[in-house]
Amino acid sequence: MRFSMGRHRAMAAALVVFALSGCGGVFASREQPLDSFSAEDIFKRAEFELEARKPEEAARYFGEVERLYPYSDWAKRALIMQAFAYHRDKDYEAARSSAQRFLDVYPADEDAAYAQYLMALSYYDQIDDVGRDQGLTFQALQAMREVIEKYPDSEYARSSILKFDLAFDHLAAKEMEIGRYYLKRRNFSAAINRFRVVVEQFQTTTHTPEALHRLVEAYLSLGLPDEARTAGAILGHNFQSTEWYQDSFTLLTGQGLTLEPSGQSWLGDIYRQVIQGEWL
Repeated sequence: MRFSMGRHRAMAAALVVFALSGCGGVFASREQPLDSFSAEDIFKRAEFELEARKPEEAARYFGEVERLYPYSDWAKRALIMQAFAYHRDKDYEAARSSAQRFLDVYPADEDAAYAQYLMALSYYDQIDDVGRDQGLTFQALQAMREVIEKYPDSEYARSSILKFDLAFDHLAAKEMEIGRYYLKRRNFSAAINRFRVVVEQFQTTTHTPEALHRLVEAYLSLGLPDEARTAGAILGHNFQSTEWYQDSFTLLTGQGLTLEPSGQSWLGDIYRQVIQGEWL
């Protein structure tokens, strides 16, 4: 029997009718053991609980379908829905466990892409602020990459690409936060190391223009005008319309410096790559 999350969403209205009629009758007696009900009845009860905003109960009933009717089509459907219910309940570890079990048992099923996507979401949805440990962000990136590479033609690949970019931007934001911290405390070398990470490893994110400007600030503070000029030149080449370029322009020209590459440094290498079109 064909099943997808899109079909599940389309059934929402029908489930409301079910909630008001059939489900209540089938499970009217709490004394009757679950194994006396059909797989379909238990599955519908699980869907009823999901629509009633009780995802923990829904996950339990979906699990009972799998336990009582293993290897049936209902069990397969229940397993992916259990992963979905756990995710809805924000029990991300349990969601990953159910999704992984689905992939282990049904690797070629049409819902395998969704199971892989749920695993990625279970990491992604825990990325809530820049201040937290970034281990989850790295795991989200890896999991999203798996969706993209294994199921490139699926709707979940398209969503994963967007979320991958957002998670990547999140990591860059963390580096910027630490870099600004060091910069404010005049620990310029430590600040430069953080901004360099953004420029070299996260150059496609929205944080690159600010990172280059902060490098201008830090290098000028260390009395290294060649590096500052080169950082300003990269800004001028790629981000001339940004406020960060304007700030760097004012800062450098105020000290009688031009925004042109100068000297030998890692920024000089970056500048040559920019001119050759091999970066950004």
